[in-house]
Formats: sequence, structure tokens, C-alpha cells
Amino acid sequence: MPAVRDFMENHFLHFNSRELVAAARAYEAHIDAGGKMMVTLAGAMSTARLGRILSRMIRAGKVHAISCTGANLEEDVFTLLACDEYETIQDWRALSAADEAALLERGMNRVTDTCIPETVMRHIEKRLHRRWTDATERGVTLRPSEFMMDVLGEPDIAQHFQAPTTDSWLLAAKEMGVPVYTPGWEDSTTGNMFAAFVFREGLSGHGCVATGTAQMEQLMRWYLANCGDGVSHPSVGFFQVGGGIAGDFAICAVPALIQDLSMDIPLWGYFAQISDAVTSYGGYSGAVPNEKITWGKLHVDTPKFMVQSDATICAPLLFAYVLKD
Repeated sequence: MPAVRDFMENHFLHFNSRELVAAARAYEAHIDAGGKMMVTLAGAMSTARLGRILSRMIRAGKVHAISCTGANLEEDVFTLLACDEYETIQDWRALSAADEAALLERGMNRVTDTCIPETVMRHIEKRLHRRWTDATERGVTLRPSEFMMDVLGEPDIAQHFQAPTTDSWLLAAKEMGVPVYTPGWEDSTTGNMFAAFVFREGLSGHGCVATGTAQMEQLMRWYLANCGDGVSHPSVGFFQVGGGIAGDFAICAVPALIQDLSMDIPLWGYFAQISDAVTSYGGYSGAVPNEKITWGKLHVDTPKFMVQSDATICAPLLFAYVLKD
């Protein structure tokens, strides 16, 4: 019996809860009609362990591309390799500045109630150094996610896994051939590591890692290959978890193709966002979906949903609904 789905149908009847169910139904209808889905991840969703259910969505063929922050990319791997060494702080709101300094001294980096050990970051850094060096010597350019996927494919890394492989959405994406784009990757631990490696001349330059604009071009080509005609075949849908660059970057692929390349292609065929950002003047992350019509991203008739709530609660619920849990 689909207990989660039935619970939502019976009790999520109004306000944000009703909007969540409506978004889930439309997501399911979009996939059932043959449409593809882009999922974007902002915030600390990987540290929140969204991978446990997102990996199932990917393997079930319900996610076809991902745009995420550099933090979400690396923290999925950090969790896979070191979750047993993480520390949870129950009363994190009561921490003093001195308490925070003590965590720093112990090499524990805090994300709300969760502390990530610096040791796992240095573990990944050594592996990435080898990958970056090899790519530079061969004149190869890869996305940050491709480097991370290569690291996860190294023959000796599985012995270090502390979480089940089914908890990792990046492993699922690697397995299913789902492309992962990482705009603003420099705003992450591994992005900082890369800049430092070039700074101290461990690399001759920055060319081995694809820039944001290079990733945008790749995403535009992916969209063209997957959007169909938008009539007999649904165009690509867009499911946004949180706000920020992960969503803002990816959604711009469509207006770039239409406005800058003068291509006749369908707009995004579904849009839903879960965010705690409120509608405000100038705040794009909290803007209502209709604002995106003016930018050539969504059509007047595109199914649109805005759930203003906690994504760590609502995203797993929507995914569970779509998976018929």
C-alpha cells in the first residue's frame, strides 16, 4: 500500500500542503507522458541526506539532469565516505562563538545541526589533485561532477564507504548517465581547493575544469536533445529545490536558446519550486513562477507550483509520492 501517498492525498488538502500534492501529481503526469525532468539543488540538501530518496528517483527514471551547487555535489561524496564520523548537535541554536571556535579547532565544519569532519575533505582533495593533474597533462576538460564521478569509480574507494551506496544520488547519476551541472563551483570546498592548487602552481592553469559558461553550452545542447516539440511530446520539466544559482543557472538555458540563438523551441514544460524564500521586491528566489513568463522561461499554460516551506521536509515527500511509497 502506498502509505505516504495516501496520507498526503487524505490530509494535504489546503495551503502549502495542497500545493505540494498538486506539484507531485503534475510531476508524475509529466513523466508518464514521456517528459524529461531537470532537478536543481540549492541549500545543504546533500548533507540533509536527500540522496537516500533522490537516488531512487534517478534510478527509477524520474530525474534526467541535475543542476546543483558545488556544496551539494561534494557533500554527497563526503557523506558517502564519512557519515559515521559526522557529529549532530541537537541544540545548535545555543552554540556560543567559543563553541564554534572549538569545533573549528577540532576540524569540524558545521552545517546547521551537522558537523562535517575536515579529514574527509582532505581525503577527496588528494584524489582530485591526481585527477586534475592527469586531465591537465592530457589537455582534457571535464565538469566538476565528472571529476567526482571518476573519483567514485576508483577501484580502492569503495572500501572507504560508510553509507550504503543507495544513499548517494551522485552514484545513481553516474550509474544512469544523468548529467550534473555545477554553476558557481568556485563557491565550494573543492572549488577552493582547485584554485589553491593552481595558485601554488600544482597545475599550469584552470583549463581542466569546465567553466560555468562551458557548462551552460553543454546544458543548452542537452535541452535541445531532450525537449521534443512540446506538443506531441512534453518539453523538459523543471523541479527546483531551494533558490539560488543552481536553479537560476539551469532555467536560463531556454531563453538563451530562444533569445540569443533565435531557435524555435518549446519553453520548460513544468515548473515547481520548494523554497522558504518569501515573495519580495527584487528577490528572485522567492519570485512567483509567473515572473518567469516575462523572461521567456515559462509559458502562460505551463503547469506552475510554488511551495513555500522547508525543502528538507517537502522534497522527500514529493519524491515519495511520485515513487508511490
